[in-house]
Amino acid sequence: MHAAEPHVRRTTGRPARPLLRSRGPVRRALAAGALTAALLATAGRLPAAAADTTALAGVPAASTAAADDPAAVDVTVNAGQGLGTIPDTAYGLNSAIWDAHMNTPDTQDLVKAAGIGMLRYPGGSYGDIYHWQTHTAPGGYVAPGTDFDSFMGTVQKVGAQPILIANYGSGTPEEAAGWVRYANVTKKYGAKFWEVGNELYGNGHYGSGWETDEHADRSPAAYAHGVLDYISAMKAVDPTIKIGAVLTTPGNWPDGVMADGDAADWNHTVIPLVAGKADFVIVHWYPGGSDAAGMLDTPAQLAGELQQLRTELDAAGAADTPIALTETNSNLLMDTQPNALFAADTYLTALANGVFTVDWWDTHNGVGTISTAPDGATDYGDMGLLSSGGCTGSVCEPPVNTPFPPYYGIQMLSHAGRPGDQLVNAGTDSALVSAHAVRQADGDLSVLLINKDPSAAHTAHLRLSGYTADGSPADVAVFRDRASAVETGTGDGSSQTLPPYSITTVTLHPKSGTASALGAPRSPKVASVTDTTATLSWAPATGGTPVRYEVYRQQGTTSELLTGTSATSATVRNLAPGTTYTLNVLARDADGRLSRASDPVTVRTTSPAESTCQVAYRLTGGWGSGFNAEVTVTNTGPDPIDGWTLAYSFPDSGVSVTGYWNAQVSQSGRNVIAIPVSYNSELAAHGGNSVSFGFTGANSGAYAAPTVFTLNGTVCTST
Repeated sequence: MHAAEPHVRRTTGRPARPLLRSRGPVRRALAAGALTAALLATAGRLPAAAADTTALAGVPAASTAAADDPAAVDVTVNAGQGLGTIPDTAYGLNSAIWDAHMNTPDTQDLVKAAGIGMLRYPGGSYGDIYHWQTHTAPGGYVAPGTDFDSFMGTVQKVGAQPILIANYGSGTPEEAAGWVRYANVTKKYGAKFWEVGNELYGNGHYGSGWETDEHADRSPAAYAHGVLDYISAMKAVDPTIKIGAVLTTPGNWPDGVMADGDAADWNHTVIPLVAGKADFVIVHWYPGGSDAAGMLDTPAQLAGELQQLRTELDAAGAADTPIALTETNSNLLMDTQPNALFAADTYLTALANGVFTVDWWDTHNGVGTISTAPDGATDYGDMGLLSSGGCTGSVCEPPVNTPFPPYYGIQMLSHAGRPGDQLVNAGTDSALVSAHAVRQADGDLSVLLINKDPSAAHTAHLRLSGYTADGSPADVAVFRDRASAVETGTGDGSSQTLPPYSITTVTLHPKSGTASALGAPRSPKVASVTDTTATLSWAPATGGTPVRYEVYRQQGTTSELLTGTSATSATVRNLAPGTTYTLNVLARDADGRLSRASDPVTVRTTSPAESTCQVAYRLTGGWGSGFNAEVTVTNTGPDPIDGWTLAYSFPDSGVSVTGYWNAQVSQSGRNVIAIPVSYNSELAAHGGNSVSFGFTGANSGAYAAPTVFTLNGTVCTST
C-alpha cells in the first residue's frame, strides 16, 4: 500500500503548492506498440467503395515504406471506426481562488486562444473548504478578484462552461443548494455541472489525509449517502443540473484499499449507492513516471483504466454513466516539452474512451522544485499552463502569463478537432510515435502525431481506410521542442516529418463524390446480450434513405463486418463468451457508399449459460499497485475430476502474478495456468466440493478481472 503524498496548505500568503490532492506513486509499464493493420476491402470487411486502402499519391506501399528509412513510421487511420463525438466540454482547465491572475484580461485571452471549453472552480481541495457566499476558505488563501461572479465573467468571455465543486468537506447540502439558486435562478448563469466535493477518499479514512472532511463518519458509504443528500437538495432548486460523485481511478491509490470495518473499497461501495442517481462520476489522474520516457508511456495505459472503471459501473447497472476527468497532470517535468506531449496524448486518449471533459491542473500554480528536462529545458516544478512569475532561490520563472509548453500541447488539440467533430481510430507501428485522428464536421480528416523521441525526427506515412483524400496540399500545424508558438503551413498530405519531441497535425481534404450524404446512425444501444449473441438497436440515419445498415467490430484499426440489416436493430451471433467487443453501426446508400460511423457501443458477452464447471473470481484486497485475488473452482459435471488445470488470461498487459497459495500458478504474457497441489487435486461430480486458491498480483495501471476460465479445456460459467 502506498500512502498519498501530503500537500501544503498555508493560512497566510499564497501557497507554494496550493493544490491538495493524492499523488501516491504508481509504477508504469512500457506500452505495447499500437495496432496497425489496414482495413481490408475483402469479404467480411468494409467494401472497397467505402474503404479506400490505397496509399496516397507518391507514397510506396505500407510493406515497403520503411525499407530504406529506419525512422519511418506507418500511421494507419480508419475513418470508419468512430470513437465518439468531441463534446463542447472536452478541453477543460482548472481555476483556483488563490490565483490572483485567474480573471485578468491577459489570462482570459490566453485561455480562450487555447480552445478551452470547460473551467473548473474553486480549485482542487479548496472545493472542500470554500464557502461561496462569503468567498472564504478557512485555512487557505483567497486572492482578490477571484469571487464566483468574477470567475463567471471569465467563463463568459472565454465562451466556456463552468464545472463547480460543491463543498462537501466543510459545507452542507443547504449551502450547495443556495449556490445553485444564486447561480441559476438569481444570476441565470446556467451552471450545468456540479461536483460533490473533491478527493474525499483522501480524508484520512485510508490513513493518508489531505482533503478536509469534517463529518464524523468519513467512510465511502457515508460519502455516498452524503452525495444523495446533496443531489436531493440541489436538484430541488434546479432539476436540470448534472451532479457528479467522486471515485478513484482503477490502478491508482487508494483503489482496492479497504479500511477496518469496510466490506469493499471506495468504488465498489460508492458506485452501487449512487448508481442511477448521480448524473456522472469523477476521477483524477496523475500517473507520474520515473523519467520522461516512462511518463510519456502512461497515456497508453489510461484506456485500460477507464475501461475497468466502465466495467465497475456496468456491474452496478450504471454502464452509461458519463465520466469526467476533472484533474490531470504528469507530476514530472511539468513545464517542459515532454509534458506538452503528455497533455495532448492524455486528452485525446481519455476522450476516445468516453470521458466528456478533461480538465488540466491548472491555470497558474507556482514555482516548485527546479529540475532539467532531457532536452536541457528548465522545469520550474510548476503545474500551471501559464507562468506565475515566481522564483526559487536565484532561479525565476519567465514573466507572468508566459505560456509553458503544455499550453501549446492543449492548444494543438483544436487544430485536430473541435466540438462536434468525430474521433476515429488511428495507430502506428512505433512505440515512439502516437497517433490520434478526427473526422471533422466539414469533411476534413485530421491526424495528430506525437513524436516522443527527444533526439530524432521520424517520417510518418499515412495509410487511410474509409476515407479518400483529394490530393490537394494538407494543412499542417507543428509545435516543436523549445518553441514559443504553433507553426502553421501546408504539406503534401502523404508523409510528414515529425521533429524530435513534437506535436504535428496533418489535415486532409475529401475527394468530391466519395462521401455519402447519409448521416451516421444514432445512439446505438445494447438491447440484450447472452454468452454468444448481442442485440443492438439504433436511431435511423438522417440525410436520406439507407439501403442497409451494417454492424462492424473494431479490431485494432481493422473493421470486421458482423451483420447487415434493413431494420434499425440487429442480432450479432457467434460471439465468444466472456469477451468485450467494440462495435459501430454504419449506413449504406444506394450508390454503395457508407455513412460516417455511429458512436461506438461496447458489448460484453456473458460466460456460458450452461457448462460442466463453475469459477468464481474475487478480489480480496488491493493497494493501488497490487492486489490479492481468490479463485474458486467447482466441477458441476457428472464425472469426478482427479487432476485439474485452470487457464485464464488477464485483460490488461501490466499485470503479473507475484505470489500464490493452494495451487501452482505460472504465467506467460497475459496467460495464466493454475494446477493443484497434492491435497486439492480432486473435484467431485455435481458440485460435491470446491477448490479455492489465491494469488498476489502486481499491476501497472488497470487490472480488470479475467472473464474466461477453462477447466481442463472446458469454458466454465464464471462470476
